[in-house]
Formats: sequence, structure tokens, C-alpha cells
Amino acid sequence: MSVEAAERPQIHWRKVIALVGGNGLSLAGDFVLLVALSWTAVQIGGAGTVTAIMLAETLPRALVLIFGGAIADTLGPRMVLLRTTGARFAVLAIGTVIVLNVHSFWPLLFIAVAEGVLLGLSSPSTGSLMPRLADGDHLARANSLYGTVLRLAPIVGAPIGAALIATGRLWVAMVVVTLTCAAQWGTLLYATKGIERPTVREGDDSLWRRSGDGLRLLRANPRLRLMFVSAFCLDLAFGWPLEVALPLIADQREWGVAAVGIVVSTFGIGALASGVLGAMIAHRIPIMIRLIASGVGIAAGIVLMALMPSVVSLAVASFLVGTMCGLNGPAIVTTYQQAAPKNAMGAAMSTLSLSGAGTGPFSIALFSGLAFVIGVEVTWIVCGVVALIGPIAALLALRHPIADEPAPQVELEAREPALVGAAR
Repeated sequence: MSVEAAERPQIHWRKVIALVGGNGLSLAGDFVLLVALSWTAVQIGGAGTVTAIMLAETLPRALVLIFGGAIADTLGPRMVLLRTTGARFAVLAIGTVIVLNVHSFWPLLFIAVAEGVLLGLSSPSTGSLMPRLADGDHLARANSLYGTVLRLAPIVGAPIGAALIATGRLWVAMVVVTLTCAAQWGTLLYATKGIERPTVREGDDSLWRRSGDGLRLLRANPRLRLMFVSAFCLDLAFGWPLEVALPLIADQREWGVAAVGIVVSTFGIGALASGVLGAMIAHRIPIMIRLIASGVGIAAGIVLMALMPSVVSLAVASFLVGTMCGLNGPAIVTTYQQAAPKNAMGAAMSTLSLSGAGTGPFSIALFSGLAFVIGVEVTWIVCGVVALIGPIAALLALRHPIADEPAPQVELEAREPALVGAAR
């Protein structure tokens, strides 16, 4: 192979499709399980039980994410994903047998906690895989394809979960979810073939110490830090309007609950459309459009949504914002992955995952409190202003070059070669 051919962007389409397809099945299964567990919890104990189940899944997941990146960088994504997915299969299979015979709260709690822990462990490894299968401009296409699957998963999984649990038999839904997990394990076995375990570096510290590598990367690498700020601000600004403000506005203006469904659906359709487009031609769309212009469009769209006088106009604005999100999300992930050192990709993706997982409750608490003071519509506009920080931070990030891959040196380099190299 010539030097020119070796330097051309590469993409292993078969492995990318296997990875995306397997994760898509698993994600759809997750939504089947979410609906089934929630409905069963309502039947057992009402709203308090549902809240307990949701917290039992989300809190362990967020906590384990702190260590998930360090584990991915130490053991390698293949080992982590095959073992966590295998453990999930075992948990789901055992849970199926339990709920078949026991109709009470504790099996649901067991399943939720185990799911949260295992998904928290596997998430950074999943995020670190795509840059190993695609590079250059092809990475943007691969991430757009994956983003499209993320949008499709709830659309497919939630109705199936509702249909399965309508029979009143949780174990039926559990069987379906267990099968999707088994399918994911098979696709991971193929997609990760050839990915070796990282070499253990002499002088590596404890897992607790390495769990902070993601934050140290942000401190040392300005491009990565600014991209994190971009992702955080956009997630922070968009959580409250859709989850809290939209139902409040629909109620205040007497549009009815159908308006909420229409607006959320049009957002999803827009995101799906641009995600499919990105999977085909993202490498031909300039990064300034995919990352910066789309970010400005999201911010402007959030403001417009607050001012729309009818359900139709609000749905149109929601569709446009969804279209921008379908371009912007994969662009942020791609730029973040390209800026992160390969031997610390797990730590970097763990931090980015925490940004997304941690902003929802914070956004709701922050902007709900503000809405009590200045009103829902004005707070919604404030969210648009906050979102504008996202593309500004991304624009500043692009001004910083991508750091060269680090080389181990002495003491600090032996402990943190990725971080020292990134700081240069």
C-alpha cells in the first residue's frame, strides 16, 4: 500500500454497520424495558415507585460513568463491552425468570440498578469504538449514522414496550429485551475483532486516580475543553424547554396535550432527516455548517419556539431545531473524538457522557426556579441565549489545533502521557 493510500481516510463499513445495528437493537430494547418497568411500577406502587425505579437506574449509571472511562482505557473497549453486555444478558435472563414468578417491587429495583451500573461501565467504551473504525471525514458520517439510530430507538422501542406490557406480563417484554442484548453481544464480537487490549503503562496509578483523567484532559487541552462547554451549554439549554416549558405553555394557551406530542414528534422527524443526510454526505458538508451554523440555528430556534403563536408555527420551529440538532450532535461528538488522545479516549468520552447525563436534572431545577421569577416565556428565551454559548465555544475550539499523540516520558508522562501530550 502506498503512503498516499495509507493516509487516506479509512472506514470499516461492515464493522460500523454491525456496531450501529447491534447498538440500535439494544437501545430499542432499553426503551421497551423502560416502558415496561415504568408501567409495572405504577401498577405496584404508583408515582413513588416509578420515581424510585428511575433513580435506581440513573444514579448508579452516572456514578459508574466516573470510572467507566478509566476502565475502558485500561482494559480496552473490546474486553469491557463483551463482558458488560454478557453480564447484562445474564441479569436480564435471571430477571425474566424472577418476574415470571414474583410480582413485587424488589425485582424491578434489582433490574434497574444492575442496568444502570452495566450501562455506565459500557458507555465510554462504546463512545471510544467509532474512532477506531473510521477516521478523517468518514468519522462524521459514522457518527451521523449512529445519531440516527439513537433517534429511532425510542420511536421503535417505546410503542413495542407499551404493546407488550399491555398484556400485563412483564416477563414477555423482558424476553424481548434479553434477545436484543444477545444480538448486540454478537455484533460487538464481530465489530471489535482485532482491537487489542492496551499495553499496561509502567507507573499507572489506581483506578480512583485514573477516574479523574477526563477532567485533567479538559484542563490540559483547550480544544477539548471548549467542545465540552459547547456540548454542555446546548444540552443545558434544551432540556427544560421540551420537558417542562412545553407542557406548561400548551396548558396555558389551552392547546391540549396533543400539542406536546406534535411538537416533540416534529422535532424527532427533523433530527432523523438531517441524521440520515449526515450519514450519506456529512464529509461533504463544511464543519462550519455542521457545527457552528447549526448551533446558532438551535439557539435562534429555541427563542423562536417561545414566541410562536400557534401549534402549527411551534411545530415548524421545532422541526427546524430538530434538523439543526441532527447535524450538530454528531459534529460535536466527532470534533470531540478527534481532539481526544487515542490512549485516553475512554476517559474523554466518559466526561462527555456525564455532560449529557448530568445536565437534565440541573437544567430542570435551574430554569424552573428562574421561571417562577421571570415567567415561562422569558425563561425559554433565556435558554436560547444560553444555547448560543455552544456555537461560540465551538468556534473558539476550532481555532486551537488538534494536539499530537503523546509519547511516554518520565514521571508525569509515565503517569499521564495523554494529558501531557495534549497540553502542548
